[in-house]
Amino acid sequence: MPPLAAVGRTDATDRHAAAESEDAPAAVTPISRDARLRRMVDSYVDLVGRVLRNAGTPEAEVEDSVQRAFIIAAKRLDDVRHGAERSFLLQIALNVAAHARRSAARRREIPAAETPDVIDHCTPEQLTSQKRERQLLDQVLAEFEPDLRAVFVLYEFEEMTMAEIAETLEIPPGTVASRLRRARADFRERVRALERAGTSEVLR
Repeated sequence: MPPLAAVGRTDATDRHAAAESEDAPAAVTPISRDARLRRMVDSYVDLVGRVLRNAGTPEAEVEDSVQRAFIIAAKRLDDVRHGAERSFLLQIALNVAAHARRSAARRREIPAAETPDVIDHCTPEQLTSQKRERQLLDQVLAEFEPDLRAVFVLYEFEEMTMAEIAETLEIPPGTVASRLRRARADFRERVRALERAGTSEVLR
């Protein structure tokens, strides 16, 4: 049996350690690369698809482009800071969309002409209207400068703040604000031009 003095010191040490343990934050359990990638897919697959579509990826290529974006993410996963997954995926999606636009241009395709043939729970009249509005929106966005389009899509469609866009695109907040002003003015002017031409009533 150990001396009583030794037992006393051990008990005091144990109590102190227990108190420190209660006050300390819980340790973060690391997850595997596969689990992290699955979590990213589950959380952001819809976001990536929307950004790809609104950034100019032809409708027929969106699904493949989503897969391509996550394949790229998987290869570079170790470089992604925890908590920065969304920004990382948005950067990839914008780059993939830019590549898709260039490929479509080389094939002399017009992404704006490609729209879904079926939209659930819509009347034929609604289908026609929505299809036409989507075509016209794509037509307007297709004429944007790529830098303006990226900011416009993230702000107007994904409802990101200018600070979030600045972090995602790795540009100063002032540049985001400037590009957004230009994009909005450009968008309004192009829509007015379509309306004057009698081709659209969208987004009045």
